[in-house]
Amino acid sequence: MDDPDEELLARVGRGDPAAVRALMGRKLPRVLALAQRMLGDPAEGEDVAQEAFLRAWKQAPQWKPGQARFDTWLHRVALNLCYDRLRRRREVTVALVPERADEGPAPDRGLQARDIGTRVAAAMQALPDRQREAIVLCHYQELSNIEAAGLMGVSVDALESLLARGRRNLRGALSDMAGH
Repeated sequence: MDDPDEELLARVGRGDPAAVRALMGRKLPRVLALAQRMLGDPAEGEDVAQEAFLRAWKQAPQWKPGQARFDTWLHRVALNLCYDRLRRRREVTVALVPERADEGPAPDRGLQARDIGTRVAAAMQALPDRQREAIVLCHYQELSNIEAAGLMGVSVDALESLLARGRRNLRGALSDMAGH
């Protein structure tokens, strides 16, 4: 198994600050995007990314090359941290009903684009967790179906089923936006 991060990770394990900066520069944008899309909250996404990298730094000295690709391991850690937070959210009862977004026409294109982005983000958050995870990994993180299935611990057929159901649910939730 060829891991492009193996040498850099070994240097991180030896405490090389330049290697830490290089690995962060290489991996942080994708981990941050993954966490923010899974959680729908930029601040929480930053917390998850920070925790995932803290775990990576702690693991680096004991990393065993060839067992798993670092990128796959880091994505799995970030996803697990996201699921922990999503579980905690469900455990908290909400006393107030959230405000509904104004669904009227936006006064200009910038606001309309932001409204569309908000609606898509809300529709993504409304998906069941596994469907959201499949869509985020394949469409936003641009992993292949084989990579995403491996990361999720499911067969490629099961991943494709999750993707199909997720896309169908998104189309239904956003069907009134077909003309945009």
